[in-house]
Amino acid sequence: MAHNKGRLPQRITAVLVYGRLPLVFGGMLCAVAVMWNQNPTLYMLGVILLLVSMTFDLVDGWFAARFFPYPQMAQLADRILDKLIYSIIFPTVAVGCMWRLHYVLPDPKKTELLHALLVLFLAITVLVRDNFAHFMRGVALRFDQELEYREFTRLRTIVAAPVGALLYAYAFYIPNGTHSLVYGWVARLGETPLRTLFFIEIVFFVINFGSIAGYIRKYGTLCLDDLCLGNVQLRRRILAFFPNALTIMNAMMGLLAVFFAYQDRIREASLFLIGAALFDKLDGTVARRLGLTEPLPGPEQRPRTVTLGGVLDDISDAVSFCIAPAWIYYFLVSDISDPRLQDLPYTAVAAIYALAGIIRLTYFTLDRHPIPGFFKGMPSPAAALLVVAPMIILNQAVNDACDSVPFWGMVCCGMMIAAAVVMNLYPIRYLHAGRFMSRHPWLARGALLLLVSVFTPYYGYVFLFFMLLYTLSPLVTWRIDPQDAARENRTKPARAH
Repeated sequence: MAHNKGRLPQRITAVLVYGRLPLVFGGMLCAVAVMWNQNPTLYMLGVILLLVSMTFDLVDGWFAARFFPYPQMAQLADRILDKLIYSIIFPTVAVGCMWRLHYVLPDPKKTELLHALLVLFLAITVLVRDNFAHFMRGVALRFDQELEYREFTRLRTIVAAPVGALLYAYAFYIPNGTHSLVYGWVARLGETPLRTLFFIEIVFFVINFGSIAGYIRKYGTLCLDDLCLGNVQLRRRILAFFPNALTIMNAMMGLLAVFFAYQDRIREASLFLIGAALFDKLDGTVARRLGLTEPLPGPEQRPRTVTLGGVLDDISDAVSFCIAPAWIYYFLVSDISDPRLQDLPYTAVAAIYALAGIIRLTYFTLDRHPIPGFFKGMPSPAAALLVVAPMIILNQAVNDACDSVPFWGMVCCGMMIAAAVVMNLYPIRYLHAGRFMSRHPWLARGALLLLVSVFTPYYGYVFLFFMLLYTLSPLVTWRIDPQDAARENRTKPARAH
């Protein structure tokens, strides 16, 4: 009796670990049946199977680590099943989003098509991340490195199952189904607003890329030692791929911001500009951490004045922080019928801002006497975020038919001109905000209030408040020692006595 009692937790663990695969496979069969005959009962059954599988995924690791007699084997089985399950559910969801465009939505909009494409890229990213993680673990085992299981990738695993279930409920949603209480609850997931789905998917993208970066940071040196065989130039070319990829993502975020602004979705456009600024910070940080900003050893290896990374960075910054805000301003103001705003030279204002931003980028590239940790003049990412903040408020006022539309239209025009001027006031020193947040994590956590405010009507005001603080920051930060301002962590360099 005691022996059977001791085996009960083991059996429960086996059900939790291995039971997910038939549940997800059953959900895939329900999805195929829904696409074939649009049966709401099968849709409801498929969502329930995915939700049960999600629950198993959230508790099986905890249960296995405490009750399974072979915890390492349980973790290996958990990882293999994760790979199999995500290889089933995310391609199924990608197909479902395309099916929804043709058979469920009577008149799909471009945002619906964009969302379907985003889900497709999300599915590809999930599969690429899983295969990349498998490859990096194999390299670590070849060098007898102990694998670490508590890592940033666990966050990705925890988030993946709920995201997959939510996208499944949305992709295969059948309107006007049965009138049962369970179907009404499931239908709420299927009617999730696109704005919420975009936000969740972008966060999931970031988590997947963060998981890839975690594996590179942990096992990347071993992999490069095995691939390059001491060839320093080959090693440097391989490492250059990562900051260049982040730079391209910066440009993609700027283009997406313009696309959403054209659809009169300024709030989403501002989020993409924030993402562009984040990638702009990351590409420089990654390049410095990987040693790509230092010249190769030897007198014959002199750094070139023009590099591929530098050209990509300048082009991406020009697209995301000079051209994109100008286009967003033009799209927004040109669609407002108020005669006071139509009398403004908004086309010339947009052109002046874009030209001023390009001039500022050119000066930054050609400057031979930079100040460590500081920018001469307001950096173009900060200027882009500064000008887009009042546009969020203006767009909200237009949608709500408020009387403050002319006022905020004037504010946007003045902010565009002011930002164009401040970007090129080179005697004014602006602190490198990204490095300052790296040295003061409490400030980065405080900035999360900005993301929380996205779901409130006060998002534009909070955004504008943060950017005005940075605009006025030189009144205080000019006293900071440039050597301290150039640090990217909290450890102070040792001073010579």
